[in-house]
Amino acid sequence: MAEVIFDHVTRIYPGNDKPSVDDLNLKINDGEFLVLVGPSGCGKSTTLRMLAGLEEVNKGRILIGDKDVTNMQPKDRDIAMVFQNYALYPHMTVADNMGFALKIAGTPKDEIRKRVEEAAKILDLTPFLDRKPKNLSGGQRQRVAMGRAIVRKPKVFLMDEPLSNLDAKLRVQTRTQIAALQRQLGVTTLYVTHDQTEALTMGDRIAVIKLGILQQVGAPTELYDRPANVFVAGFIGSPSMNISTHPVVNGHAQIGDDTIALPEEVVNKLTPEDNSQIVVGFRPEDADLASAEDANAFKLKVVNVEDLGSDGYIYGNIVTDGLAADEGAVMSDQDKMTTVRVNPRALPKVGDVVRIKIDPTKMHLFAPSTENRLN
Repeated sequence: MAEVIFDHVTRIYPGNDKPSVDDLNLKINDGEFLVLVGPSGCGKSTTLRMLAGLEEVNKGRILIGDKDVTNMQPKDRDIAMVFQNYALYPHMTVADNMGFALKIAGTPKDEIRKRVEEAAKILDLTPFLDRKPKNLSGGQRQRVAMGRAIVRKPKVFLMDEPLSNLDAKLRVQTRTQIAALQRQLGVTTLYVTHDQTEALTMGDRIAVIKLGILQQVGAPTELYDRPANVFVAGFIGSPSMNISTHPVVNGHAQIGDDTIALPEEVVNKLTPEDNSQIVVGFRPEDADLASAEDANAFKLKVVNVEDLGSDGYIYGNIVTDGLAADEGAVMSDQDKMTTVRVNPRALPKVGDVVRIKIDPTKMHLFAPSTENRLN
């Protein structure tokens, strides 16, 4: 096993003047499961491919263990990749697919069979070893691709969105299996996905990347509870965090017709570039319906209601000058509304105006000029 280090790594594709990955510094600890997450085109697959040796590194270096592999051939790096599309040979059996890389490397047949059977046992593939890929389900094919990586006993696993081709139920089941398998094998793993739910449920740590620049690295709870900036706050969590910009008046945030108190030390951190404004964020579960007497609450006109049985969600627009934003609009984008989780047995009705109170200890405050965290 080995740790992986990206040391000031930059990748600029020919014809581009902007780096796809810009000055990346990242350490993956020995035996760690690190999930690299971000939207499409942010540079996460490029990062994985540089580690695999499939993309050139323009600046910086990559280390696996204490070995500099920056200019090393992929076959010499002792890594194994699991792709989104399985990449199985259709004319070979499951056993032959899993053992093919060992066969090419000249490993004795007895050793190949032993390793294949060990991996098949771990992955519940023993009954399928003599089948062809066309006779397997999507989940079974993905496990064969995992098996092919496992038999090689590499220093590092690289996984590029391996669950994308599976249906929703199978994806949940398979991500649990992959996380358990990685802990059992203890192999250093870099897992790339755009699905933040996968990242939160699978990774020992998560690295969030945007436009080629690393935004934050930490444990799932750390990124959820203390996002470093507006991008991470909005990206991590489902339903996503409510984020909106408001004027600051006498140490209070003006939310529609109402105001809520802000911590003095946060207000003091605002600069002239922030233009007397602040970005307020809160998660749907960190606010409640308030009574008319509650201070530090704001009015919300309910536009949509969801009763999920165990949870209830209301979606609404902040009331300003007695009117809600988008008043009179037939349809509105639910993503742009304020979302609050409420008791499903006490759901307001569509059209109601309710008062919302945010838990002050769970409020996330950011500077508009930098979008960085203030509290």
